[in-house]
Amino acid sequence: MQQLEVENTKMPESSTLPKLSLIYEQHPTYGVDLFISGKEGASNLELLRRNGITTVVNCAVNLDFNYVRQPQVVSDHEGSVYGPGEIRYYKIGLIDGAGNPQTQMVAAHYILRAALEQILPDKPSYPRRERGSVLINCRGGRSRSVAVVSLFLHLTLPDEFPTLDIAISYVRLQRELPENEWFKAPKPVLADAARSAAAWIRMIDNAK
Repeated sequence: MQQLEVENTKMPESSTLPKLSLIYEQHPTYGVDLFISGKEGASNLELLRRNGITTVVNCAVNLDFNYVRQPQVVSDHEGSVYGPGEIRYYKIGLIDGAGNPQTQMVAAHYILRAALEQILPDKPSYPRRERGSVLINCRGGRSRSVAVVSLFLHLTLPDEFPTLDIAISYVRLQRELPENEWFKAPKPVLADAARSAAAWIRMIDNAK
């Protein structure tokens, strides 16, 4: 898989972890690249644009971004700035550890699928209709995002990733996670949640 120039820019939290990682190139179902990052990569709008990223799926409950940069359509009401962002932005809101409802990892998978499948109407109030690459992020890009992307790859590409553990191993390598961090990347409780979610999602999809 190709190496990106941005992968040489490291996050301060780790001397080995890239700021932005290309995890899967040209998903055969959706035709887009999938990336993972932590807060530094996800907050860098120019970095996202250079890599063709038009959609961000934020896995973290304790991290938010303001991508609103169009003064003519931005409002400031009691301290809350709002308007159409420069990036299509979806929020999952997982805790990095225990505390998530059992159904939340299931929801995470379907939110990621929605980010890839949703077709926005051709109306002025929906200005971000570009369909480019997708970034999945959490605070460090080590645990929540790794679990969600691994689950997605396992379920959408079962021939290539027949088990969740195979998908997790692949994502760890693409994210360049140091081996001494694998025990917490993803956190075991999130890996277990992804395993349970995989079974639920199969039942839901098979019942359609």
